[in-house]
Parts: sequence; structure tokens; C-alpha cells
Amino acid sequence: MTIDHANDGLERLIDANLNRLGEGIRVIEDVCRYIYDDTTLTPRLKSIRHDLQKAHDPRRLIHRDIQNDILKSSTPSELQRTSLTDMMLANFSRAEESARVLEESFKLIDVGLAELFKHIRYELYDLEKIFFEAHTPR
Repeated sequence: MTIDHANDGLERLIDANLNRLGEGIRVIEDVCRYIYDDTTLTPRLKSIRHDLQKAHDPRRLIHRDIQNDILKSSTPSELQRTSLTDMMLANFSRAEESARVLEESFKLIDVGLAELFKHIRYELYDLEKIFFEAHTPR
């Protein structure tokens, strides 16, 4: 692998995970907003989602290659959700994992952004706990 190909791949990895993180947070945010009218979690999630803009760079889009993505098909577990709890667990997981990938990736090119994604990851862990404590029947 040449350095240019590695850099192209890293930019593609970052682009995919920025999208995945934003999408996961949006699902969580909308459930908190429209289903639970949660005035505590909704603005915190919106703030995190807006923080993602610090890492967006339109030049990264040239590395996007949806047609050749080898895993763009859904797995059976992604197509089945039996409850709102399942949906929220899946999206918190998706967002937390993407934040970790971004944290590690940005360590190679921008330590400040790596720290941002570390902060986002820990914020999501906290929000997940708060969400399930507030919205899970005991």
C-alpha cells in the first residue's frame, strides 16, 4: 500500500464514520425529542451532532466510494428491531463505535480532533446511561 493510497483510505474511513456517527446521534436525538419530549437529552445530543461539523471537510468527499463498499448491505440483525429499546441500543452502539474509530483515526492527522471524538465518545456513554435510566421501565 502506498502512502497516498493509505491517506485516501484514511479519508474514506473518516468520511464513513462521520456519517455513521451523525446518523446514529440523529436517531437517538429524534427519539428523545419526538417520542419522549426529553428536554435534558435532546439539546445535548443536538450539541454533539453540531460539534461533528468541526471535522467535516468537503475535500474528503472525493474519497467516498459507495459503489465499491464491500459491506454496504445490511446484516439480518440490522433489519430486525423488536422494540424501541433495541433501536436505541443499536444506535448508541453505532455512535460510540464510530466515535472511537474517529478518535483513533484523527490521532494520525489532528490530535485536537482526536480529543474531540474521545470527549464525544464519553459523552455518549453518559447519555446512554441517562437515557436508559429515565426511559426503561423498572
